[in-house]
Amino acid sequence: MARIQFNEDDDLVDIRYDNIFKAVFTQDTPASQGALSRLVSALIDREVSVTDLIANEPPINNRRDRQIRFDINCRAENGELINVEMSFNPDPFELVRLEFFMGKLFTGQDIRGSDKSYDDLEPAYQIAILARERFFRDEAFSHCFEYYDPAHGISLNGRSRIITLELYKIDNIVDKPVGGMNPKELWAVYFRYLTDKGKRRKINQILEIEEGIAMASEVLISVSKDEIEQARLMSELKYELDTQSRIVDARQDGIKESQEKIARNALAKGLSVELIREITGLTSEEIEKLGK
Repeated sequence: MARIQFNEDDDLVDIRYDNIFKAVFTQDTPASQGALSRLVSALIDREVSVTDLIANEPPINNRRDRQIRFDINCRAENGELINVEMSFNPDPFELVRLEFFMGKLFTGQDIRGSDKSYDDLEPAYQIAILARERFFRDEAFSHCFEYYDPAHGISLNGRSRIITLELYKIDNIVDKPVGGMNPKELWAVYFRYLTDKGKRRKINQILEIEEGIAMASEVLISVSKDEIEQARLMSELKYELDTQSRIVDARQDGIKESQEKIARNALAKGLSVELIREITGLTSEEIEKLGK
């Protein structure tokens, strides 16, 4: 394919918008399918070819329905199950959410039947690209989690993995020579700095050596102005709903704090746990812990 290059004055839509990300990687075109295969291969550290998009939601060719969910649920040629998503504004509960959907992805396989066994379960990968938050204390921008006994250093060697990419942590990577970047680093720099005109030369260097990123860019520039506007509106709506949810959470935290303060005072005055439970609505276990 002809190599694509961006001019310094090109205004590019941010591929980190959840539904723009999905629009780029779920089109029924060789470029889109090739880009998804190269992205997944980079993130799981092994070359795979994505052959199927699994219908876990409304049809992907309907722009409005595509915005209902932003994950890409797909299957590789060897049967492996892969769920990929971009989180532009990840929430504090993102990590437990990943664990929940990893479980659903792996256990959603049907192995019923007299000729089936647990050996028929295919490996499953839950992949999250986290755009704007730091989630882990270390400086590594990529993590791969599996079932593991930390006390004895033993892995279960299971068939499910949670893979994260924290774009927030790659400031020290973008200045590396492109030839010295591994595939994960190339994709991470592309995602984070695509719209940064000061990094346009670096992005063009990446486009020259990574065909998957070039294919993703080819699809990106074909995204219509209408889809870009929809992305902006959806981002604003998501921000509004996220803010509303955080306010509700803070209000609930305040109520809980008030209940606990009342319970501590009541305990100090010698009131019974049963009476305090009726007054505050806290459970007996919660009240007993406050008294310790």
